[in-house]
Amino acid sequence: MLTSFEKVIFVFIIIATFFAFALPVFYRYRIIRSGLPEKRFDKLLKRIKNALAKVFLQKCTLKNERLFTGFIHVFIFYGALTFDTMTINHILEGFFENFFIFGQSNFALFFSFIVDLFAILVLVAVIFFIIKRYIIRPKAYATTLLDSGMIYFFLIMVTLSYLYFEIFAHANHPQTESLAFLGSYFGNIIRNSGLNYPLLSAHLKISWWLHILIVFSFIAYVPHSKYFHMLTSPFNLFFRSHKPMSELALINIEKAEVFGVEKASDFTWKDFLDAFTCMECGRCQDVCPAFASEKPLSPKMIIFNLKNHLRQEGKKLIKNKKDELEPLMKDIYSEGEIWTCTTCGACTHVCPVEIEHIPKIVGLRRSQVLMESKFPSELNTFFRNMEANSNPWGIGFASRADWTKELNIKLISEHPETEYLFWVGCSGSFDEEGKNITKAMVSIMNKAGIDFAILGTEEKCCGDSARRLGNEYLFQMLAGENIELFKKYKIKKIIVTCPHGYNTFKNEYSRILELLPTVSPEEKEELQKIEVIHHVRLINNLLKEGRLRLKPKKENLFTYHDSCYLGRHNGIIDEPREVLSRLSKKKMVELNNNREHSFCCGAGGGLMWTEESLGKRINHLRTDEMILSQAEVAATSCPFCLTMLQDGLKDKENTEMKVKDIAQLVAESLED
Repeated sequence: MLTSFEKVIFVFIIIATFFAFALPVFYRYRIIRSGLPEKRFDKLLKRIKNALAKVFLQKCTLKNERLFTGFIHVFIFYGALTFDTMTINHILEGFFENFFIFGQSNFALFFSFIVDLFAILVLVAVIFFIIKRYIIRPKAYATTLLDSGMIYFFLIMVTLSYLYFEIFAHANHPQTESLAFLGSYFGNIIRNSGLNYPLLSAHLKISWWLHILIVFSFIAYVPHSKYFHMLTSPFNLFFRSHKPMSELALINIEKAEVFGVEKASDFTWKDFLDAFTCMECGRCQDVCPAFASEKPLSPKMIIFNLKNHLRQEGKKLIKNKKDELEPLMKDIYSEGEIWTCTTCGACTHVCPVEIEHIPKIVGLRRSQVLMESKFPSELNTFFRNMEANSNPWGIGFASRADWTKELNIKLISEHPETEYLFWVGCSGSFDEEGKNITKAMVSIMNKAGIDFAILGTEEKCCGDSARRLGNEYLFQMLAGENIELFKKYKIKKIIVTCPHGYNTFKNEYSRILELLPTVSPEEKEELQKIEVIHHVRLINNLLKEGRLRLKPKKENLFTYHDSCYLGRHNGIIDEPREVLSRLSKKKMVELNNNREHSFCCGAGGGLMWTEESLGKRINHLRTDEMILSQAEVAATSCPFCLTMLQDGLKDKENTEMKVKDIAQLVAESLED
């Protein structure tokens, strides 16, 4: 098809395009490699399976959030794969006339039909995204309008230039068998229009070169655009964390020189890969409770600003010139951003490429707390109370078991053979509503014949809030003391009423064991076997086993608020609903944001202990949802959620709806 001279020119264009593409890609690869080391090569088969399913089956975009948009994205994805195949064919056709990658097979006929079909679908998809981004203009699409416009331009031009070539290929060779309905139809029209053969041939060559130049220009543009995620997404999905979403990096306090993230050089290579993979779709921003309540935080901008920072400071990172880097809190982030995150995990849950936002934000908090001593002023009181009395309220630890007065509850110190340790927690020991949950749980366990005991005044805070607020030193101190108690009393099973304590014991204490020299390998093995049970799951199991008998069902209309750390972080979603179904004749009504997509109450991430001075109150937004449900009772499974939602109803002056923990509802329904 091409003359010898044209082939030489074409080879030169191929080489130039290769370097235009490869050099910036290699530059970004070097930036990623400059990040701190992190182990992400375990569970290879699981990683491969996840990446293949998320990419080639497009499970990454076909989620409940923006399901229709995700479906339209599928058109572009498979259209891109189709045109990638045809581009390879197009290139080879320049050297070998009438070449077709699938030969003259039946599949070749079918594929020619598929190409034309996806040409239409891609054009439809691009028009949809243009309307959505430039006419409807949701907040999530506020960034990179020019970049998106360039991508849409290239997608349209690649498609149209291919059709231009295909039409004239059919006009020049009408005898060629094909199911390319667009090319055949318009090719016949052009051939019958009276154009002579030299003009048809000229159009064929012009269209071939036009398509090549547009495709190669697009290839050269990709590394400089957000379309770069096309290259990095499979790797980001492959290297995603298979640990619990809430798990944070462990700091060896005695050996570490830097605590947390002060500069970009303190991030890991996976953090950098996250940044370059972000497609700026804004799904994370759509579900963020801080953003919804008009606070400065946007999880999208956390990643977007990091990406821009890496582009600007990449050479310093590659050359390991850490001293020349600006602190991130001075350069790209604000206090209002990092201190309004509830660590609810909604952002990571909805991200199509599973970017991990929470570790980055907590890393910044750690640096501010442990290196700079900069944090919201009210946290001074919180940290002092925790250090002095091992609880957020600062109430003397000697009164931790005062709630047990008039209750015959065993102490584990006196009965070390007891099957279950009932971990009461700070709220359950000191907060009035929390104590009501604790007492309800005690009555349930007594009724079911559960053999349990408490630590009493020996119990300390689990450390969750301290850790989420960035005070890793305080967390490790509390965790170490609690682990020594578990070791001392040979604890095998723990019952907790707080999802934060449940998550901390279940997912985080096992890693702290690595840093405790007083724990032998044998003791470590035993401690890692401790079974942690959330009270809702225990109640559900007791009901299924018939160990609890309930009064006849009531007529109450329930709704249920999924705690972030119980549902999204730890997957306990169906059990609370199963319990509620046994308490009322009426079918439970779901809130708009429910199950894995639940909306945070506003207390997570340690924000229970800070003043919510920016924007609207998050608990008010959730309370509005509850009121809209017209339920009589909103059930919870977390003492923090209970407090926040009760406060929300009080602020709304709503006296009709009640908020109660599931343990309270079950205790009220127990047979006498």
